[in-house]
Amino acid sequence: MSQEQIDILQRALKREKAARKAAEKILEDKSRVLYETSQKLEHLLDEKSSQLQGIFENIVDAYVVMDLSGNVIRFNDAAVTLFGFDIEKESLNVVDLIYKEDYKYAMTSFAALRKNGFFKNYEARVHTKSGNLKWVHINASVVFNKKNEPIAAQGIVRDISAQKASEERLIKSESRLSSLILNLDSGVLLEDEHRKIVLTNKKFCELFSIPVDAESLKGEDCSDAAEKSKSLFENENEFVKRIDEILEKKETVLADELTMKNGTVLERDFIPILKNNVYRGHLWTYRDVTLNRTYRKSLESQKQKYSSIIANMNLGLMEVNTEDEILLVNQSFTEMSGYTETELIGKKAGDIFLETAQEDKIKNENKKRERGQSNSYELEVKTKSGAKKHWLISGAPNYDINGNVVGSIGIHLDITNNKILELQKESLLLELEKSNDELQEYAHIVSHDLKSPLRSIDALVSWLKEDNKDKLDETSIQNLDLIEMTLEKMELLISDILNYSSVGADNSKITEVDTNQIVTDLINILYIPDHINVTIVKKLPIVVGDKTKLQQVFQNLMSNAIKFNNKDKGQIQIDVEDKKGYFQFSISDNGIGIDQKFHNKIFKIFHALNKNKDSTGIGLSIVKKIVNLHEGSIWLESELEKGSKFYFTLKK
Repeated sequence: MSQEQIDILQRALKREKAARKAAEKILEDKSRVLYETSQKLEHLLDEKSSQLQGIFENIVDAYVVMDLSGNVIRFNDAAVTLFGFDIEKESLNVVDLIYKEDYKYAMTSFAALRKNGFFKNYEARVHTKSGNLKWVHINASVVFNKKNEPIAAQGIVRDISAQKASEERLIKSESRLSSLILNLDSGVLLEDEHRKIVLTNKKFCELFSIPVDAESLKGEDCSDAAEKSKSLFENENEFVKRIDEILEKKETVLADELTMKNGTVLERDFIPILKNNVYRGHLWTYRDVTLNRTYRKSLESQKQKYSSIIANMNLGLMEVNTEDEILLVNQSFTEMSGYTETELIGKKAGDIFLETAQEDKIKNENKKRERGQSNSYELEVKTKSGAKKHWLISGAPNYDINGNVVGSIGIHLDITNNKILELQKESLLLELEKSNDELQEYAHIVSHDLKSPLRSIDALVSWLKEDNKDKLDETSIQNLDLIEMTLEKMELLISDILNYSSVGADNSKITEVDTNQIVTDLINILYIPDHINVTIVKKLPIVVGDKTKLQQVFQNLMSNAIKFNNKDKGQIQIDVEDKKGYFQFSISDNGIGIDQKFHNKIFKIFHALNKNKDSTGIGLSIVKKIVNLHEGSIWLESELEKGSKFYFTLKK
């Protein structure tokens, strides 16, 4: 280190030492002044101590003494409890207690204290030793010595934290209440005992068409307000008169109804305000109940309408509670049952109408209602005359406004006649089934009995031709050939009749059927001339049905398309379209076609358009019957010499 640096360092140390001595001197002087002031104050207080000691110590509020610099000299017990400091053991300046946001206000107040010698009702926030924040109220004054020189200050400090918290809650509550009133959907008008407006809101101004802000109405006189507003109401004079009556009696009025000229319906309440049994004003509230009144009138109208419908409808209505006790019946029910309304109300429905065997059934239905279920069921009942009837009942649970099941409502239809017809129908169906079985058996017997002589005749004709072939002339041989052809056609006719009668006789063979396989097999089995081409346009689907009968449908339609094709290049196409819920099949050809006038006839039995030995007029009738049994339909599109297209549908 150079000499110059050493010199600089020594000079700095000297300056620091001098500054320290100066600070110590200032501190010593301040301490002496503080000590002298304290001694003076102690002396002054000692003079009064014999008289004030007990008073100060027993003051409920905190008592604080400080010098003019703010140093605390004395605390009573309440002050120690409030602030938490023990000034006997630790020094304290009141500035350290001040909440930082209140510091400026505190300094101004202290300045006023020194200037005026006192201040009153000072409120501020202070910190305690534990760090808690307190609101305090202070009344303070300056302490003078015998020479009338100010030497200290003293003050009574009251903890008002709880009061401030209450005031804050009250302010918030008042704010919320004010906001609520201002934004209520009801018009509010609060008047004092002199009919001056204390409070009103936006809705009140809207209802009475007052074109100013609600706040600006405060303090206004309402004495002539009724006169100004009466023109808004249908009965102007009655509006004013009614207000005067209410104000004179000063009694609570609720739901007072008013009708305005624009159709608005208002509901008004009047509530007098009393304090210590002294009248201090009143509160008016106005509610727009136009929609409610309109709804109520509509509801009453609907109720009357539906009550009239219920009372006069041909269906019997009965309402019961959860104990099966009858609460309501309509006129139709009394007519159905033979009982009067008086005889039924309050009685248990089961006891009146049901035989013992039916009781379990009605108990089960009641349990369903308790679970909230609705359904329909049949019941055999006895009327007042003892007659047995069959009723169809549609029952539903009945709920209260809270959604609890309180009983059930039933709509009753007398189906006795229908039930009789149903029983008769079942009997007829049994008889019809028996007749069909007998007819089927008869058809087989007749078929066998008819075919047997035909075969015998055919054999005899054949023998006759063989034995006399050299003796018979050409005409006789032709006649014998005609006899054989006729016999063959008659045997075919008998077979077709048997097939037709057999369709629908046995529906037990319902399985999944691959229609694509059926058509492929038929193409290989049927005789198809070389000049005719059969095409499957797209793969055919699998359906549910009787395979044998469905094969008959395809075989018959394909055979006809082959048989009645007169073109050099015959074309037959088999196609399908996937529709919603069903398949639509089609078999088309370019053959001779069918005249439009025969389209509705060809599906009828024994109706053949082409008179030849291979056609009996039964084939398409069998096809239609099979399609109908599979819940489908069949139709065609055709034009002479251009071909035909047969459509039929099968359910998926």
